[in-house]
Amino acid sequence: MSDTVSEVAPVDEADAAVSQRANWLRAGVLGANDGIVSVAAIVVGVAGATTKGGPILVAGLAALIGGAVSMALGEYVSVGSQRDSQRAARGGRHSAEDASPWLAALASAVSFLCGGVLPLLAVVLLPAAPRIPGTVVVVIVALAITGALGARLGGAHPLRPTIRTVIGGALALALTYAIGLLLGTSGVV
Repeated sequence: MSDTVSEVAPVDEADAAVSQRANWLRAGVLGANDGIVSVAAIVVGVAGATTKGGPILVAGLAALIGGAVSMALGEYVSVGSQRDSQRAARGGRHSAEDASPWLAALASAVSFLCGGVLPLLAVVLLPAAPRIPGTVVVVIVALAITGALGARLGGAHPLRPTIRTVIGGALALALTYAIGLLLGTSGVV
């Protein structure tokens, strides 16, 4: 064999299963993180504009369902395209290593829902006075957990990814709350 050409080792079935499981876990953590930030940003923004529970609940439910469907569709398209490319490279043959777009979509939707329900419950269940600070605390704790878990699954030290995740989420909350507050106090809404 030439020095410039290397052999590709056959994929070990157990290694492929572990790799796929790790990918699903990372996708689940990222989906939960997206659910937490997306839903929290919307409900905190609306709570900045009004203290009425009805509009906050409606916005939160719309964010929760719309986000889960969007995540599922995006994951289905992404994994389906990846699978089609892999099959085309093998000449159309199916393989046990092919990822399922349906399972990817389901995992993404479920993880988004699990993450997104946390800020929704916090903002709906807390009384008006501590609603925003309490929701922020719930979100920051949840983001710290997903940041650390994502780092652990990726084999990284958890401090930097956790801080990055928390700061990003806190920034999203601050911006949407400020916009909601501005619109609510200006009489626009």
